[in-house]
Amino acid sequence: MTDYLNSTRKQFEYYKLLGEKTFAQVSDEQLFWQYNEESNSIAMIVKHLCGNMLSRWTDFLTSDGEKAWRQRDTEFENDITTREELLAKWNAGWNCLFKALDTLTTDDLGKVIYIRNEGHSVIEAINRQLAHYPYHIGQIVFIGKMVLDNNWTSLSIPRKTSNRAADLT
Repeated sequence: MTDYLNSTRKQFEYYKLLGEKTFAQVSDEQLFWQYNEESNSIAMIVKHLCGNMLSRWTDFLTSDGEKAWRQRDTEFENDITTREELLAKWNAGWNCLFKALDTLTTDDLGKVIYIRNEGHSVIEAINRQLAHYPYHIGQIVFIGKMVLDNNWTSLSIPRKTSNRAADLT
């Protein structure tokens, strides 16, 4: 089960990196761009991820993952104003997640924790977040692709190059 914990950490690190590679490509203005009023900007998604991570991973084994202090609805207000503020929230969330994840042992994996008063094994709770965060990071990447259009640099194998990539292995 140590392999599970190591694997999940690597997966979280990978998705964190995808977000950061997107941030590096977009302008400050593009971090706050919204397709329409019903859609989220990159900054709003980061704010939501931070709120979720702080709520879920603070006192992970000992308190409900939906903290009373969390203000989920405000996470979808576009009120981050600078790249630095966005990155501070991004890093605060991830630091909380990795700190909690790094304290877990294989003995903890079968324990039951609660999210909104619903019991989850630690493995289920980790898997829940491992599905949730990539969903939103995919949105961040997609927004980056939309705002950059032809200036987007692929984060994986660029289109029409997969045969060349196979030749390199």
